[in-house]
Amino acid sequence: MSDELILGIDGGGSKVLIALADKRGRILRTALGGGVNPMDNPDWRRELERHIDPFRNEPGLAAVGAALPAYGEVAHLSSLQKRCIDEAFPDIHRTVLNDVDAAHLGAFAGRPGILVLSGTGSMSWARNGAGASARVGGWGDVIGDEGSSYWIGREALHLISQSLDGRAKPTALAKAIYDHLELDISDPINALGSWIDGLARPRAGIAALSILVDRIAEQGDEAAIGLIEEAADELAKHHRAISDHCESGTDWTYAGGTFSSRLLLDAVERRIGRQAIAPVLPPIGGALLAAAQLLDWPLDEGWFGQIAVEAEAVIARSGQ
Repeated sequence: MSDELILGIDGGGSKVLIALADKRGRILRTALGGGVNPMDNPDWRRELERHIDPFRNEPGLAAVGAALPAYGEVAHLSSLQKRCIDEAFPDIHRTVLNDVDAAHLGAFAGRPGILVLSGTGSMSWARNGAGASARVGGWGDVIGDEGSSYWIGREALHLISQSLDGRAKPTALAKAIYDHLELDISDPINALGSWIDGLARPRAGIAALSILVDRIAEQGDEAAIGLIEEAADELAKHHRAISDHCESGTDWTYAGGTFSSRLLLDAVERRIGRQAIAPVLPPIGGALLAAAQLLDWPLDEGWFGQIAVEAEAVIARSGQ
């Protein structure tokens, strides 16, 4: 039916973005909320339900694609996530998939390729010519997530503590972070320790510091540049580890907010030895594509182009 609507849910550690779209690729309505990763947010379900609730009885809604963090990784959490979507949309087509799987689906428009993701966490996802998927990384902040925004932020805190102690060279990162957080650098341990202790969601709060690292690196600070280069090393390892799953010369691309750093992208491209191709759709577009596939919509370049333009506009307005 031409009046059918689809709903895409793009969940992550720092945010959830929801978009309602029609068969022409127009995004009609959106919602933006906080992170919904069950690995680090005990209130993930309340946050998710609060933002999908206004769409539950949407006239014409025919399919939902819910891309959720950690789905398919931890069995009992995945069961809870699926139940949440099933109960919210019991009478329509729906699919739940890992957020990185959806990001890959959108980035390559369903075709083969290698996706390197760096957001609050990090992971690489590949799909080969036979349609088989594989993943590396995504072990979480305690075990892994190397090269992610959280990892960069945490390493920056390590570095400035050493710098302020005299265990490492001085770095402009110290003043930049203390100024940004409005902390008293004359009492560094108490100030920074109190900030960390007061974080409702430490992972997201620390990940946000990666933006400052990139800014100070752009200004030429050696320590900040070193952190970006180390992050690039880790993300290139993700690519190398998964590249044998795909045919030789398979295209690669990227997703996640950390890649808003041009320094990081350039550094990863140098290590891989090839430029990334531009993603066809951002992650929310992948969630919408998963929903559209449930309805067997005949998708063409016009649909992909319309979704891409409107999704990027939504992302720009939301400040992601």
